Amino acid sequence: MLSGFLTLSISTLAAMAEEGQGPFMIGVRLLRVVPDDSSSDITTIGGNARVADSITGDLNFTYFLTKHFATELTLAVAKNDVTAVGTAVGDLDLGHVYLLPPTLTAQYHFLPDGTFRPYVGAGINYTIFFNEDAGDANAVNYDNGFGYALQVGFDVAINKHWALNFDLKKIWLSTDVSVRALGTTVHTDVDIDPWLLGAGVAYRF
Repeated sequence: MLSGFLTLSISTLAAMAEEGQGPFMIGVRLLRVVPDDSSSDITTIGGNARVADSITGDLNFTYFLTKHFATELTLAVAKNDVTAVGTAVGDLDLGHVYLLPPTLTAQYHFLPDGTFRPYVGAGINYTIFFNEDAGDANAVNYDNGFGYALQVGFDVAINKHWALNFDLKKIWLSTDVSVRALGTTVHTDVDIDPWLLGAGVAYRF
């Protein structure tokens, strides 16, 4: 079965090369990150953590194994403001945190030879939190973690190499947050679960 798949992949890539269309595609997108967040009650002081929307960009790399099957790696850095709301001492500004969430998906492209080229994908994500700013707190710490991703999108071909790209991802992502404030350390589990809405251009070679 594996040898048959490899033979199909090699023959498909050879056909792409004859058509002047290689298996690699690189793209850039303007990205809106919309957290669909929820959290457990913050220990001791109650309330919940809220993560604000942000605007950023991403760089994505796609490799076509066959005409229909591909893998995509997406890289982006997003800055999100965080607030603790409804606590016993009111709302607390927890500053901001940067997220690096590389996401790897396996894709199926329905109409690879058309002008309109829809696709779906599924994969994994690993999010790294860094450069935390504590805001009103003394210190804030976020645990890195794995998540799952689903994807839907489409390319609109401009010519043999260039295309417009529109992409929507849903990532299931949780982190344990520790906050040092008011002389004590409190904890909460936060489900960020962001939607990533992207639009950009891609070049295939």
